Amino acid sequence: MEIIAVKELSKSFEYYTKELGVRNSIKNLLFRKTLIKEAVRDISFRIDQGEFVAFLGPNGAGKTTTLKMLSGILHPTSGSVSVMGYNPSERKNEFKRKFAIVMGQKSQLWWDLPAIESILLNKYIYQVEDVAYRKSLDELTELLQVHHVMNVQVRRLSLGERMKLELIASLIHKPQLLFLDEPTIGLDIETQKKVRDFLKYYNEQHKTTIVLTSHYMKDIEDLCSRLILISDGQLIYDGNLKEMNGAMNQTKVIKLKFTERVKLEQLQTYAGIRHAEDYQATLEIPKEQVNAVSRELLARLPIEDILIEDIPVEEMIVSMYQRKRAQ
Repeated sequence: MEIIAVKELSKSFEYYTKELGVRNSIKNLLFRKTLIKEAVRDISFRIDQGEFVAFLGPNGAGKTTTLKMLSGILHPTSGSVSVMGYNPSERKNEFKRKFAIVMGQKSQLWWDLPAIESILLNKYIYQVEDVAYRKSLDELTELLQVHHVMNVQVRRLSLGERMKLELIASLIHKPQLLFLDEPTIGLDIETQKKVRDFLKYYNEQHKTTIVLTSHYMKDIEDLCSRLILISDGQLIYDGNLKEMNGAMNQTKVIKLKFTERVKLEQLQTYAGIRHAEDYQATLEIPKEQVNAVSRELLARLPIEDILIEDIPVEEMIVSMYQRKRAQ
């Protein structure tokens, strides 16, 4: 079942420049030059129910602008958006009750009140029945292990505790669609893992569609099977995370450990030396040559261990961004 359908979506903003000084300020009032920033340009994609999708791009690529259009905060300049059968720009109450947004750098919890007060407020805003509210609250607090801080002022909680409670406040009405904008930003490694484990479990159990933006590749690799990349407001990749290497140069990384010292000259026969020192080296080899090169390496060099891997996802993403800028 299709949850999100985006077709040729664009959003542009008007802005102005002004040179320094009072004279230029007056001139700017009379002869203001209007400039146009195209934040999003003709992007199209579809997301089905239950998908966990990573929506990535460098700073200023248009990620947050797109999420704001999907949630009805911004109106598109052109193109069409359908979210759960609704036009987000109309902001109908029925639509707003079916989705939630969690932003790592913005809080919906009241700073001076215990978190349970904000969660209870959401119960009434979303008109959640008492039985359903209690059932959801018990499930979420148990999964996130936050029973002991529910009645503590939000300002007195750690960042990790606050993020867990933000998730509870957003999920208390069981939305069909959840937008996550940098949910693990600033969290320690242990808390990041707990949040990821929770999101993965919740997605599997409730079939909630989740769209995630994050700069932590561990979030993407652990949670998302599909990746949508945008750069300069344009879509540059939409596909399976594991198949991304196929969209690139189809190369593999060979990591070598030696039993004795190996000189750089012994490796220069092989193109694509990423790293080399006395007892270890890393080579980048075309996929179709991996078997032949591996056999030759084992025959010629004193190898203790050999490991063949795909190029790290983070490197492939950066490479895609660079290709886009070079076009």
